[in-house]
Order: sequence, then structure tokens, then C-alpha cells
Amino acid sequence: MGKVRTSVVKRIARRLLELYPNEVSADFEVNKELVKKCVYVRSKKLRNQIAGYLTHLVKIKLRETRQVASPE
Repeated sequence: MGKVRTSVVKRIARRLLELYPNEVSADFEVNKELVKKCVYVRSKKLRNQIAGYLTHLVKIKLRETRQVASPE
């Protein structure tokens, strides 16, 4: 069974990826600081969930670009 993320987490993470594509990375700590800087989040748990999903999205995007670059 996979992780269940709320629509709020997904919506904010996708929006951050859209607005700050050059600042988002595959490193959780970097994304956590970006979320802290750009989004007003009252709870640490929500901030970490957004940063984690953002990291997940970046890793998916990197995997897709690697597959396109080296077709087998």
C-alpha cells in the first residue's frame, strides 16, 4: 500500500514546481527550505509532507527524462 497524500499537499507541491522550477531539487532538505520560504504553513508536519511530495515529483520527472534520453 502506498502513501496517501491529501489534495492540499499535492496542489501546493505542484504549484511550487510550476512557479519555482529552477529552485526545486531532488533533495528533501532544499525543498523543505523552499516551502518554508514560499508558503505560510503553520505545522511542521504539513511543511514536511509538501516538501516530501515535491521531492517525489522531481524524482519522477528525472526518471522520465532519463528514459526518454536513452531509448532501448
